[in-house]
Amino acid sequence: MSGKTKDFNPFSVLAYLGSDYFCDRENETKRLIEALKNGRNVTLISPRRMGKTGLIKHIFGKIDPKEANCFYVDLDQTTCLADLVQAFGKVVLKQIGMPSGRVWKEILSWFKSLRPVLSAEPSTGAPQISLDIKPTEAEASLDEIFGWLEKSKLPCYVAFDEFQVITDYPEPKMEALLRSHIQHLTNVNFIFAGSQKHIMTEMFMTANRPFFQSTQMLPLYEIPEDTYLEFAQRHFECNKQMLPQETFHELYTTVYGHTWYIQCILNRLYQYGMRLIDKQALASTVDDILEEYKESFRTYCKLLTSNQLALIKAIAHEGKVREIGSQEFLQKHQPGPASTVRSALRVLIDKELVAEDEDGYSVYDRFFGLWLRK
Repeated sequence: MSGKTKDFNPFSVLAYLGSDYFCDRENETKRLIEALKNGRNVTLISPRRMGKTGLIKHIFGKIDPKEANCFYVDLDQTTCLADLVQAFGKVVLKQIGMPSGRVWKEILSWFKSLRPVLSAEPSTGAPQISLDIKPTEAEASLDEIFGWLEKSKLPCYVAFDEFQVITDYPEPKMEALLRSHIQHLTNVNFIFAGSQKHIMTEMFMTANRPFFQSTQMLPLYEIPEDTYLEFAQRHFECNKQMLPQETFHELYTTVYGHTWYIQCILNRLYQYGMRLIDKQALASTVDDILEEYKESFRTYCKLLTSNQLALIKAIAHEGKVREIGSQEFLQKHQPGPASTVRSALRVLIDKELVAEDEDGYSVYDRFFGLWLRK
């Protein structure tokens, strides 16, 4: 991005700012672009806030719009097929732009079920396109969108973010329905991105599921510490600040290399402007953040049963727990009987309060974990 003011903070916690403010992911970027350009669909799996949305927008920004059309569709707040079609349709029509008379007639003739309506934005008077979708015609509308992309002169790349939510839609056999539409497309390729690893893995790696082995699997892990350190130091030096390696190591390990939490802390440290960022400054910054979140964290606790709260506190104090049912862990923290602990763990994982990976279990929200430890 260009035209930044001197007060611009390069450590974004909200939006993708451009390649200059995007740390690493060079290998993942290369693999995703190569897959799409060679006609392969990709399943991108990572915990929330690890940077998958930023990565998708990063690769779409690197693809020449003269070579392919790129569409990012966030499914996180959708609850049914009609919602998916609404979100998908808006993205596609927005990219088409404000049509001329001839193009508008073509859109009306093609998107019959979507029933696009050209109107004026109330506050500005600017033209806008809205959609009027009947739930009973949602599948037909979806077919129209895919048909429009299929006939495009350029290849089309579609990213469905938080794709696992379709398993909660009320419509029966949603996976089979989508797969039946997608498998016949030759001009459209997909990125299916999701944050719930166990659901995404089951969808794409279980033999009796419609999407079984239909994509290239790409898990997203932590950015290497030394790479992130170089990125952070470069931006702090531009602001005449010094971030020592030992301070960043403390930061990185405190939040287990989790991208968003690193960005959040770096954002504050950049804002505060201290010339030397030492461990004391880091600890004070983390305390400030936890203080801001404390009422939300107290609400989390009130929504848990005593057994669930005891277990998540025990996990927080350990940081990482390789085996929840081990005698050592149960005797040290006494979160309850083994059977009760197993039941509580399932609930905490389903609520996305506890994360499970190859190294064991940890509190999903890194700041919540730090607060519980205190």
